[in-house]
Amino acid sequence: MAVDNSDTSELDHAPGADGPAVLDPQHAGDIVGALGTLKRSETGNTKSWRRKLRLLLVIAGPGLIVMGGGNDAGGVSVYAQMGQDYGMKLLWTLVLLFPILFFCQEMVVRLGAVSGVGHGKLIYARFGKFWGTFSVADLFIINAVTIVVEFIGVEQALSFFGLSNFWAVFLSAILLFAVMAGGTYRYWERFLIFLVIANVVTFPALALFSHSSASTTFAGVVPSMPGGLNATLLLLIVAVVGTTVEPWQLFFQQANVVDKRITPRWMNYERLDTGIGVLIEVAGALVLMAVCAFGLARTKAFGNFNDLSDTAAALQHYVGHGTGDLLAIVALDGSLIGANLTALTTAYTLGDVYPRMRHSLHWKPNQAPWFYGLYAVLIGLSAVVTLAWGNDLDVVINGVEALNGILLPSALVFLILLANDKPILGPWANSRTQNWIGGLIAWIVLTFSLAPLVTTFWPVITLKQSVWGLAACTALGIAAAALLVRQRPGRDEAAADDPGSNRRPPGMARAQWRAELRDRRVAWRTPRIDTLQRPALSMARRIGLLTLRGYIVFAVVIMVIKLVQVTTAHH
Repeated sequence: MAVDNSDTSELDHAPGADGPAVLDPQHAGDIVGALGTLKRSETGNTKSWRRKLRLLLVIAGPGLIVMGGGNDAGGVSVYAQMGQDYGMKLLWTLVLLFPILFFCQEMVVRLGAVSGVGHGKLIYARFGKFWGTFSVADLFIINAVTIVVEFIGVEQALSFFGLSNFWAVFLSAILLFAVMAGGTYRYWERFLIFLVIANVVTFPALALFSHSSASTTFAGVVPSMPGGLNATLLLLIVAVVGTTVEPWQLFFQQANVVDKRITPRWMNYERLDTGIGVLIEVAGALVLMAVCAFGLARTKAFGNFNDLSDTAAALQHYVGHGTGDLLAIVALDGSLIGANLTALTTAYTLGDVYPRMRHSLHWKPNQAPWFYGLYAVLIGLSAVVTLAWGNDLDVVINGVEALNGILLPSALVFLILLANDKPILGPWANSRTQNWIGGLIAWIVLTFSLAPLVTTFWPVITLKQSVWGLAACTALGIAAAALLVRQRPGRDEAAADDPGSNRRPPGMARAQWRAELRDRRVAWRTPRIDTLQRPALSMARRIGLLTLRGYIVFAVVIMVIKLVQVTTAHH
């Protein structure tokens, strides 16, 4: 294993720049982005909009790229199926989920920029090996399967252009190896941003050719269950959750923020980068739904989604104007982004778990062989599995995205707990309002993931029963949120004068507090992780986490049963 034994004492002496918790020396230094470099000494103090735009262009990347990966093979397939089978009637799920996406990604931006270490490391350090192993094992398993799904997307996209499955997968794997072979962060980021831009420029053309109706589109914002509650519809809704807010995205963006050397000084720029990325994914999902909903309406293809290649062919036949080609290009670009990011997330996270292993794109492959080697093995094995398994895996895409949706509540709970960890985030920790929003998000995602269980035990469920079930979930969600984020009486007031607190001291004016909080945040960086005492889990939290873990195991089993049922019906 390539182990770094260099002196990292310099990391402890960079006030306001790189904190002492940083694990890999390459995670400290100048920001080297696709569109320029920011010196470590750069303050960013400027009133010039031109200069601010320049700073944003250099810092932008982690948010754009991770959201670009949202429109991957699974995303394009799910959004196309929503439009082709249900028109715009499921648009409400996207309206509900995209604000959730930004809220969750903003928390990992704060954790990465302030702590200087990855998500996996924080879970291990703050919750111990037991919970850390569970979380990382979940991630590794779902990532391995997701990479296979991305290669399926590559197969289906390139088959539309007449390329055989073997050459589609083989050439894509070579390209993904080549992206990493350069051993420079800037080269990697430029390639990924190019793929994101290539997708973005296709959206206006697809939107133009969709001939969409504004009234029909806006009607889809109102929640509805077209055709009634059934296994197929609910599996698709859970897949929407899983493809929109994916666990690997949380791990990747935090690790990538750290690897790009983004510190709290650039927090607002990275938040904007993430917001722009979310808007791009929103626009992409909406366009993909619309072109399939309106382009295939009143045709034999409507209501009969099979796979991406068939949908592209139907668009080419019924809509024309190269819409099938454009859909295939979107799927290809997104699949390449998704495969790269998912494999890279696994390599980043392993580096977090074994911090003496170099895990940065700033290292050359010969300097960090384990980091690049793991990426190569994942890509290579996934390509082999895809070719050996064949292309008869259409339903698997929805299954993998549904599995993402079921595993997401666990990832969100740990994320919210970490965002409340005062020794880690200090004044950057969640406010009380953010905690209630986080609790609401966890409840929404958990409620969505209950869908396969409901339809397994109650194949025919009425609207009245659904309302009662939703009310019960609401009550349980509110109780769980209050339990997980509650503060002991008097704790807020006692901690208000602490430099690491984000609570306004009693009697201090709001304007004065805002200035004080800015100063506290400028001065705060996470101390060395190994010097922090691990927080003690209360019995209530321990029971809650064990219950959640048991539920997820049970839900995964039920989801597999549902997947087999849907697959049988499909054939």
